[in-house]
Amino acid sequence: MNFDSANLALLGPAMIVGLLVTLALVPLGIQVIGRGIVFIDLAIAQIAGLGVILADALGWEPQGWAMQAAALAAALGAALLLTWTERRWPQVQEAIIGATFVLASSIAILLLAHNPHGGEHLKDLLVGQILWVNPARLPVDALIYGAIAVIWFTLHERIGRIGFYTLFACAVTASVQQVGLYLVFATLVIPALATCFVKSGRLAKAYAIGVLGYGGGLAGSAVADLPSGPMIVCALVATGIVSASFVRR
Repeated sequence: MNFDSANLALLGPAMIVGLLVTLALVPLGIQVIGRGIVFIDLAIAQIAGLGVILADALGWEPQGWAMQAAALAAALGAALLLTWTERRWPQVQEAIIGATFVLASSIAILLLAHNPHGGEHLKDLLVGQILWVNPARLPVDALIYGAIAVIWFTLHERIGRIGFYTLFACAVTASVQQVGLYLVFATLVIPALATCFVKSGRLAKAYAIGVLGYGGGLAGSAVADLPSGPMIVCALVATGIVSASFVRR
């Protein structure tokens, strides 16, 4: 891939989606790191993906609202379950989250076992298709991610445990279908982790890591003609390491 007009037309919408995902997920990631429940995003994202796979197995329209509702219902169910387990057994919450992720992954593989396109579906769930986002959906995506950000920044001190898990489920469900599970995890965790010891302006610096990671990863994928999702993950990690090494204030 190179930077001709056709490829720039692909990279532009992809970058916009990356910015929207970053807007919503970075502050939630800081909260996740603070709560010590790092793998919750993997579990909820996998369960949202399981909802998509189940809806596909039932023959529902791939891009229809029913498919989106199935993913969101699965994620919200997982969020409510994890809310209950955190209240009941907080000392083993991380282990419960890990077990939930493994169970959801295994069920997804079983559902796809006899699907001739199962491997492709699983790959899309993991690495996403950020280059092939539908530009016509960007206004709707902007409304969704904007609403998530507004709710978080205005109500996060009052929404409580259930509110946090519900908002988190909505953000992850919207994101995993756009960018894949790996990028959802990377966007949540890497900027928050890289700024753990920042003393001031942590959120702004975490956002900067996210923006630079998406921009650098997309540019790198265009130059090297490599898959965009893994390149963005690598760029996020590289940006996070540099930031953690030199930005401590």
